Amino acid sequence: MATLVRRLFKIGLFISLFLLSVRYVPPNNVWTKSESNAYWAVSEWLSVQDPRDFYFVFWVTVELIVAVLAYVAIVKLWRWYRTK
Repeated sequence: MATLVRRLFKIGLFISLFLLSVRYVPPNNVWTKSESNAYWAVSEWLSVQDPRDFYFVFWVTVELIVAVLAYVAIVKLWRWYRTK
Protein backbone atom coordinates (compact mmCIF):
# COMPACT_ATOMS: atom_id res chain seq x y z
CA MET A 1 0.00 0.00 0.00
CA ALA A 2 2.84 2.38 0.80
CA THR A 3 4.38 1.72 -2.62
CA LEU A 4 1.12 2.68 -4.31
CA VAL A 5 0.94 5.91 -2.34
CA ARG A 6 4.55 6.76 -3.22
CA ARG A 7 3.91 6.13 -6.91
CA LEU A 8 0.74 8.21 -6.88
CA PHE A 9 2.59 11.00 -5.06
CA LYS A 10 5.38 10.94 -7.66
CA ILE A 11 2.87 11.02 -10.51
CA GLY A 12 1.03 13.90 -8.85
CA LEU A 13 4.31 15.73 -8.29
CA PHE A 14 5.30 15.38 -11.94
CA ILE A 15 1.89 16.50 -13.20
CA SER A 16 1.90 19.52 -10.90
CA LEU A 17 5.44 20.43 -12.00
CA PHE A 18 4.39 20.15 -15.63
CA LEU A 19 1.39 22.40 -15.04
CA LEU A 20 3.59 24.91 -13.21
CA SER A 21 6.06 24.94 -16.09
CA VAL A 22 3.21 25.50 -18.55
CA ARG A 23 2.01 28.37 -16.40
CA TYR A 24 5.33 30.10 -15.71
CA VAL A 25 7.50 29.33 -18.78
CA PRO A 26 5.55 31.21 -21.43
CA PRO A 27 6.12 30.75 -25.15
CA ASN A 28 7.06 33.74 -27.23
CA ASN A 29 3.91 34.62 -29.17
CA VAL A 30 5.53 37.32 -31.30
CA TRP A 31 7.90 35.92 -33.90
CA THR A 32 10.70 37.92 -35.45
CA LYS A 33 11.37 37.62 -39.16
CA SER A 34 14.22 35.15 -38.62
CA GLU A 35 12.15 33.03 -36.20
CA SER A 36 9.28 32.98 -38.65
CA ASN A 37 11.59 31.87 -41.46
CA ALA A 38 13.08 29.17 -39.23
CA TYR A 39 9.66 27.83 -38.19
CA TRP A 40 8.48 27.80 -41.80
CA ALA A 41 11.61 25.97 -42.93
CA VAL A 42 11.38 23.35 -40.19
CA SER A 43 7.66 22.84 -40.70
CA GLU A 44 8.19 22.34 -44.44
CA TRP A 45 11.09 19.95 -43.73
CA LEU A 46 8.86 17.91 -41.37
CA SER A 47 5.88 18.14 -43.75
CA VAL A 48 3.75 20.04 -41.25
CA GLN A 49 1.25 22.30 -42.98
CA ASP A 50 1.03 25.01 -40.33
CA PRO A 51 4.16 26.23 -38.52
CA ARG A 52 2.03 27.02 -35.45
CA ASP A 53 1.43 23.28 -35.05
CA PHE A 54 5.18 22.69 -34.98
CA TYR A 55 5.56 25.61 -32.57
CA PHE A 56 3.00 24.07 -30.19
CA VAL A 57 4.73 20.67 -30.20
CA PHE A 58 8.10 22.38 -29.72
CA TRP A 59 6.91 24.28 -26.64
CA VAL A 60 5.19 21.26 -25.12
CA THR A 61 8.52 19.45 -25.46
CA VAL A 62 10.30 22.33 -23.74
CA GLU A 63 7.74 22.27 -20.94
CA LEU A 64 8.22 18.51 -20.49
CA ILE A 65 11.99 18.93 -20.30
CA VAL A 66 11.62 21.65 -17.66
CA ALA A 67 9.23 19.49 -15.65
CA VAL A 68 11.55 16.45 -15.84
CA LEU A 69 14.56 18.49 -14.73
CA ALA A 70 12.63 19.97 -11.80
CA TYR A 71 11.33 16.51 -10.83
CA VAL A 72 14.81 14.96 -10.91
CA ALA A 73 16.21 17.84 -8.84
CA ILE A 74 13.46 17.51 -6.22
CA VAL A 75 13.86 13.73 -5.96
CA LYS A 76 17.66 13.98 -5.62
CA LEU A 77 17.38 16.72 -3.01
CA TRP A 78 14.83 14.66 -1.08
CA ARG A 79 17.05 11.59 -1.10
CA TRP A 80 20.04 13.68 -0.02
CA TYR A 81 17.99 15.25 2.79
CA ARG A 82 16.69 11.85 3.95
CA THR A 83 20.18 10.37 4.26
CA LYS A 84 21.39 13.15 6.56
